[in-house]
Amino acid sequence: MPLIPEESQIHESAQGPRVTPASGRTAPTPRPVPGPRPAAPARPGRPGPVRPVPAQRGSHEPAKPGPSAPASTPQIQLVPASAEGALDAAEEAVDLLLDSGRAPGEVLVITTGDPHPWAAHELSFGEAAYWAQHEAGDDVFYADASVASRAARRPVVVVAVNGGDDATVATSLPLALGRADALLIVCGNPQQINSVLGAGV
Repeated sequence: MPLIPEESQIHESAQGPRVTPASGRTAPTPRPVPGPRPAAPARPGRPGPVRPVPAQRGSHEPAKPGPSAPASTPQIQLVPASAEGALDAAEEAVDLLLDSGRAPGEVLVITTGDPHPWAAHELSFGEAAYWAQHEAGDDVFYADASVASRAARRPVVVVAVNGGDDATVATSLPLALGRADALLIVCGNPQQINSVLGAGV
């Protein structure tokens, strides 16, 4: 008989510690575990069908603006400036473009007089390196009017009429207009610019 009570005491003491922590741990642990488990497989299943729908819509949307953009004539903005202040005005225009969300690679700057300091600096490393940066297309590109014909089209072209003779300006502005897909900004003497581009500017 003494063995039986000892066994019962052992069982009770063994169950006692198990019950106290187990009841505290078991009640919260099993309840949250099954909750997230069924929710997790349901979530991956839901995004799958939802993702293709926007992707199809997105693929149709870019196709519509694509053909209309090249067909439209770029807007022309005139920023009055003296020949000495044209480069500063062009820099301000570029800053405003970048601040408004334009990517640097979307902007081409053409100068009719002295080259932009950036262009002069980059050309000091050689023409190959200079034009390699143009081909990369990831930054604002500055070109002198004499080489602007080599520049590719960009959404925005900014022209600084910072000097040069009338013939240079007369050839640079139509060239710049042909390089601009969406917007041409011309910084310089309004009378000189209007005589080249037309009074409608």
